[in-house]
Amino acid sequence: MPELLIEFFSEEIPARMQARAADDLKRLVTEKLAANGLTFASAEAHSTPRRLALVIDGLPERTADVREEKKGPRVGSPEQAVAGFLKSAGLTSLDQCEQRDTGKGVFYFAVAEKKGRATAEVLAEIIPAVMGDFPWPKSMRWGTGTVRWVRPLHSIIALFGGAVLEGSFDLGGSQGKLAFGNSTRGHRFLSPDAFTVTGFADYKAKLRAAHVVLDRAERKAKIKADAEALAAQEGLTLSPDDGLLEEVAGLVEWPVALVGTIDEKFMDVPSEVLITSMRTHQKYFALLDKAGKMAPRFVVVANTVTADEGKAIVAGNERVLRARLSDAKFFWDQDRKTKLEDRVSKLGAITFHAKLGTVAEKVTRVQVLAAEIARAIGADADAATRAALLSKADLVTEVVGEFPEVQGIMGRYYALGEGENPAVAEAIAEHYKPLGPSDSCPTAPVSVAVALADKLDTLVGFFAIDEKPTGSKDPYALRRAALGIIRLILENGLRLNLTQLFKAAHGAYTVGGFAAADGVATDLMAFFADRLKVTLRDQGVRHDLVDAVFALGGEDDLVRLLARVKALQTFVGSEEGANLLAAYKRASNIVRIEEKKDGKAYDQPVDPALLTLAEEKDLYGALSGAGETARPLLAKEDFTGTMAALARLRGPVDAFFDKVTVNAEQADLRANRLRLLSQIRATLNAVADFSRIEG
Repeated sequence: MPELLIEFFSEEIPARMQARAADDLKRLVTEKLAANGLTFASAEAHSTPRRLALVIDGLPERTADVREEKKGPRVGSPEQAVAGFLKSAGLTSLDQCEQRDTGKGVFYFAVAEKKGRATAEVLAEIIPAVMGDFPWPKSMRWGTGTVRWVRPLHSIIALFGGAVLEGSFDLGGSQGKLAFGNSTRGHRFLSPDAFTVTGFADYKAKLRAAHVVLDRAERKAKIKADAEALAAQEGLTLSPDDGLLEEVAGLVEWPVALVGTIDEKFMDVPSEVLITSMRTHQKYFALLDKAGKMAPRFVVVANTVTADEGKAIVAGNERVLRARLSDAKFFWDQDRKTKLEDRVSKLGAITFHAKLGTVAEKVTRVQVLAAEIARAIGADADAATRAALLSKADLVTEVVGEFPEVQGIMGRYYALGEGENPAVAEAIAEHYKPLGPSDSCPTAPVSVAVALADKLDTLVGFFAIDEKPTGSKDPYALRRAALGIIRLILENGLRLNLTQLFKAAHGAYTVGGFAAADGVATDLMAFFADRLKVTLRDQGVRHDLVDAVFALGGEDDLVRLLARVKALQTFVGSEEGANLLAAYKRASNIVRIEEKKDGKAYDQPVDPALLTLAEEKDLYGALSGAGETARPLLAKEDFTGTMAALARLRGPVDAFFDKVTVNAEQADLRANRLRLLSQIRATLNAVADFSRIEG
């Protein structure tokens, strides 16, 4: 079956847009194919700095014939209804309709037979439509044209079955139309001449011959392999940087890795600054020595091959890097002339949020909260207070002003240089952590206290002014802050009362217009419940079990909550637990229905004197025994033991439902048995709200 090949050849597409653009091209084309009834075997999209390409294999020569039926009004309906039907169906008289008996009467049906079209005709319409719908984050017009595209377009390949599709894309204005063709160009410098192609295999092979590696994954693999080989020749290793690798793959069509040298005079600048400068401004890869420290070498990836084997390229990049690093070194030297503590007052000029005060005010609040948390977890409260005071001071340094990515990290360097307690310096560096699911989580007690305090202050403040995340919008990264708190607590096994911490953080604010502390704490616990589901889902824990434990209310110790949830998961995953859950739901449903029918509750104590059957008495005794056994186990937080005690209810509950008629004729027996079922619900709900558990 024929193959479709599309290529949009243009000026350089920004690296950050290329991968998404390839996905969008594939999505838009395949959606329009499906809308036209066209199936295919495979679709593969590619991107390079100068081109987007798509190959779709297994398309039919023609679209299928289609028979469309439209049901109309009943025969004999008013003339107005009939006229409306004919107009909607594109018909002029009832003679063009069929009459059918549907079993509910005779109705008019409009039947239209649509012959299939040549696929080439459909494709010629789809391609311009896709280009018009393309969702570039940023686009431009050029020349006298009126159409917007990411960068000026030069040519469009549109081949179906090896033949050029008849069509074009209108650029607007006086630029006219860019006709579909079968030619493209290779590397801008190494192979700039145009060449024609007959299909995807020919296209890919000729591009390679023209110094273009079409496949993005292949370019990335080559860059990484070549850089690692060059590093090995120097006795070094490549510093891992997937983000930079992704970006560089979007900057070159023919990657050539080269090694350059960093002047030794810059090596006393913190490696994070050097790496950030090289990465952000120059797109260089850092190299590490055997001890894992930054070596005075870097890898630059050129987009061309030169007669001197890249010597001029390396020399030019070394020259540019010297200028960059000279600035970094100057900032580093200047910053060390002023102590961190002397910079704290300058934080008053930085607004944290218009309704939440300045960064200096935030620091004051975090100091108080960090000390309270430190005392609760057994950390040095004085060190936590000191670290909180200095935590934001590096925001007003020259280095962080130039390289915001190293905030916190630079604070550690300055603090150590000033002779601060190492625990304080480490807390300054780590108080932003964890920044995401792949980021490491602080474990040092002082670091944990300050990191928790900083995130709690942010969450409470924004919730208090009703700046909560909505849908996909989270401008203040509050979801990330909550997930960070969850990780800090769970990974360090901290026994903290979150509600009290929320209220303590709320009390540290002095500005007005805040929601009440109790309301903020309630909203935040609900927010944390949702975030905890996300965290535990990655660990294989069901969301409904988290709901079941949270529904008990009053549980804000995340370590205890997690232990309860995991014990519950093991329990409901067992045969006894699954059967007991089914019995619980059966009992709950019966009680709920009868309570609704009778207009009263059956949550009163069971009357032992009214228990007439052995199965009733056995269940009553088992429930009493399970409750007596479970209560001390719950108090000791032995949730596994508690579940085991509940599991012993399965036999008596099964026997009760097998032998006992709940809706007995005697009213007092019926009411007592409903109370017994209600006790099943109450006993199990002491551990979790079993009504929230699915299945």
